[in-house]
Amino acid sequence: MESRYIEMATRNYKKENANYKSRPEQVKKRTARNKARRMATKAGLVKKGDGKDVDHKNGNPLDNRKSNLRVVKASKNRSFPRNKKAGKA
Repeated sequence: MESRYIEMATRNYKKENANYKSRPEQVKKRTARNKARRMATKAGLVKKGDGKDVDHKNGNPLDNRKSNLRVVKASKNRSFPRNKKAGKA
């Protein structure tokens, strides 16, 4: 029996950070998502390690109005592709 291994491509995190994660618009979105999580933690809705995410109903991480935020299981919030076509239902 022949042994087969899947060759995994190694990620170049330095390049990834320089080209994507450090872009001003991405930093702004990440900061807003973290702020939403802090707001929910302060309100007692989520805790560290509870397996829950703070979901933006309209998919816009910059919109941190209370009416746009909800707490959902992480598996539910991460179960669909994040692209312009997919959007949020």
